[in-house]
Amino acid sequence: MMEPWEYLDVYLIAGTQDVADGNLPQLLEQALLAGVTCFQYREKGLGSLQQKEQREATARACQKLCRKYKVPFIINDDVELALAIGADGIHVGQEDQHIEEVLRLFADKIVGLSCYDEKEITEANQLTAISYYGIGPVFGTISKADAKPPIGVKKLGELAVLAEKPSVAIGGISTINIGEIKKTTVAGSAVISAVTQSDDINETIKKIKMGG
Repeated sequence: MMEPWEYLDVYLIAGTQDVADGNLPQLLEQALLAGVTCFQYREKGLGSLQQKEQREATARACQKLCRKYKVPFIINDDVELALAIGADGIHVGQEDQHIEEVLRLFADKIVGLSCYDEKEITEANQLTAISYYGIGPVFGTISKADAKPPIGVKKLGELAVLAEKPSVAIGGISTINIGEIKKTTVAGSAVISAVTQSDDINETIKKIKMGG
């Protein structure tokens, strides 16, 4: 029987800005076929879609694929978009919309919260409606211009034990360092460039699943 948190195992995060040709749905379908267990649509940063209509059209195309492959479709930070298209959930950071308001708007949906240190984990533990924590960045990352300094695997392990909800490691995770992540108690790993810049998505996702 599948555990409720197993969707976090291989968690792909991407937007059009992360894909060389901008064709996010095409890359997503390849990743879904290869075994990605969850997808978060994160349209942010240099090269991202700026028009609301374009963002919604891309989100709907990705949502349709996730439904086809029975994988949760989560939207990063954009509460309005997530509500408009009926996404399976939302992921927010500490500086995004207030988490208690997000939990009220997304009752019975997946709600993920980014956590960086003991204080943020401890505070998140008080909110029972949160579905999972995204802990990191574990390593240095090229996917987020304003990323905080990496916490490292040792700290990741400590925070994952402190967390009262399933957690997913994020930040600079690749086929080279995934083995270290697998030694902690996190439920899964979130990847961006490891998949979006891969020459062989099938092989990359296989290695992430297997731990290198």
